[in-house]
Parts: sequence; structure tokens; C-alpha cells
Amino acid sequence: MTYVLDYLRTPRGKGSKRGALHGVSPVDLVVTLQKALAERGLTPALVEDVIIGTASQVNEQGANLARTATLLADWGDVPGGTLNRFCASGIDAVAQTSARITAGDLGLAVAGGVESTSRVPMFSDGGPLFCDPETIARIGSVHMGIAADLNATLEGWTRDQLDAYGLETQQKAAKSTPTSLVPVAGLDHDELVRPDTTPESLAGLEPAFATFPDQDEIALAAHPEAGELNHVHTVGTSPALADAAALLVLGDDQAAERAGLRPRARIVATATAATDPVIMLTAGQMAVEKVIARAGLRPSDIDVFEFAEAFAALCLRFRRDLDAGPDRLNPNGGTIAKGHAFGATGAIMVGDCVDELERRDARYGVAAVSGAAGLGVAVLLERV
Repeated sequence: MTYVLDYLRTPRGKGSKRGALHGVSPVDLVVTLQKALAERGLTPALVEDVIIGTASQVNEQGANLARTATLLADWGDVPGGTLNRFCASGIDAVAQTSARITAGDLGLAVAGGVESTSRVPMFSDGGPLFCDPETIARIGSVHMGIAADLNATLEGWTRDQLDAYGLETQQKAAKSTPTSLVPVAGLDHDELVRPDTTPESLAGLEPAFATFPDQDEIALAAHPEAGELNHVHTVGTSPALADAAALLVLGDDQAAERAGLRPRARIVATATAATDPVIMLTAGQMAVEKVIARAGLRPSDIDVFEFAEAFAALCLRFRRDLDAGPDRLNPNGGTIAKGHAFGATGAIMVGDCVDELERRDARYGVAAVSGAAGLGVAVLLERV
């Protein structure tokens, strides 16, 4: 059995050269959290592995960033490894580490994620899924924003409905107060939140993904039932790029006792899912449905859903299908408002879910992320 014993994250900085965290390297974001965990009482010598999810593993995020971080944090005898499941990298680091602990391979470990989109831009690894025309043609892969507009078209969501969700998540984020945040470079809040967002400001935004006609053709070739693609997502209903890192301390009950740490939540089950790489973004919801069923529960049993806001259309679909109202789905706002730091997002979702369960004195929570190429990962938690 695996427990979440502690959790810390950095603020989310704007994923641009003007962002407050642009001057901090991704490895230093991780090291900052490692040192903060040690200051809170974690004994590094008891940690048996550090697993970090990162989506663009190149340049400053290459060469096994996790091991580099353990060395720079003076955790020299602790191993480190990185993994990549695109946007679901951070949550998959938690899921895979949890499985190793439950299997008895590890006792105490640190899992999480990091991404500095301002320093290591999206697609900068040159991977064939996004950068090789032959691979793109064979798979029929599309930009995530095109997939979002395709989902909106197929589901019949209107621009007004999407804008209403974009406003809602901004309002929630503006009212929220994170409890597990470590200030970095003078930033002590999520930099991307726009508390002055109004229906009028959202209505005035132009469609964000209407200038890729070749991508429209790929999407419609795979899903001709859509007829014509309605480009309804804007920057106000899409996740903004961010810089951030998050770490969770995971362990079994014996490791928790040795480390002097109190179990906060139990990882009940995890699930991965995959779907059509063009429709793509529904895999996160598929993983949620799978993990709830695996635990013998129903959606109505879940008190909190932390679902990465991979565009507003997918959140509306999630809410409808799982009957997850505003009080249960992303109660403190999500990545549309707070920003999406690819590798870090899933780890933040898991940690924030634990925080919210404790805040509510509630029992069950699910965190989930949809990733590129039709991937999804979900983690089901039970507050201790």
C-alpha cells in the first residue's frame, strides 16, 4: 500500500521570457523543492529513488534531470530517473512509483515533475510525432488545439459555453489560496491567473487554432462526421504555457514510520488509457472512468476531481458524463487559469487533490491528465 506523505510545488510562472521563473533553470526548480522537503523533516538518506516526469527531455531538461537534481541537492547517494508520457508525465511518475512501492520494490521515494516551457519550448526535442512530416502523415497526428476544436465540434459545444467555463475557472483560481507552495525567485503565487477576466473580455478573443488548414484536413479525414471544424477555443479557454515543478513524497507505512512522516492519503488505484490520436484529449476521462471502476466505486463516490484543463470542451464533457459539478471539478481553478507546465501538471493535480480532500475533510479524490497522442493517466486517492 502506498501513501502520500508530503507534497510541495513551485508557483506556476508565465511560460515566456517575461515570466517570473524564466531565470530559474528546470533542474533548480526541482532542487529548490528537494531542499524544502528536507527542511520540512524529510531525511534524504531514507529516499530510495527520485522519479521526475518531463515532457521535453532535451537541452536543460535532458541527460536525466532527476539524477542531476539529486546531486545538486546533495542527495548524492539517491538514484534518479526521468520519464516521458507527454502532459501526463508528472502524474505517471507518481503512478509508476506508487506501483513499485506497493510491489515492495521501494519503501520511500520522491516522485513528481518539472517543465520550463519558457526555457525549453514545446516541440524543441524535434520528436517525429510533431516534427516529421512522414510520421505525421502516417499517424494523422494533429496539434492539441485542433483536437480540442474537433471535440467541441463533435459534442456541439458553443463558443458561449466554452467562454463560460473559462470565466468560471478564472474566478475559482482568483479566490483560491494554495497551501503547499514554495516561493521561487520572489514569486509566491500562480502568475497566469487573470482575476479581471470578464465575459466581455473572453468574447473579444479570436479563435486560437483557425490558421492551420492542413491540420483541419487531417482531423476531418479521421472524423468526417464532424462536417466542418468549428474553431471555438481561444487563449481564454485553452491552457496557458507555464514553468513549474512539483514533488510528492511517497511510501509504505513502515517507511513512513521510519521517516517520521504522517500518511496523508492512500493511493487506491491508478490507470492509464489510450485513444485515437486525433480525437486525443478524451483519454484522461477514459483513465478516470477506468480507475473508478477498478476501485469498485462510482463517480458519485468521488468528492474531488482534479482534471487537467486540456481545453474547455473536454471539461464540459467530463462534467456532463461524470455529473461533476463546479463544486467537485477543479474547485480551485485549473490549468486554463493557472497554467500548464507539461511535466509538472500531473504531479500538481495529485498534490492539490490531497490538499483539497484535507480542506474538505472528504474521502475520495481523483487526479487525471490527458496527453498528446491520445494518452491519459489517472490516480485515485483516499484521505487518511
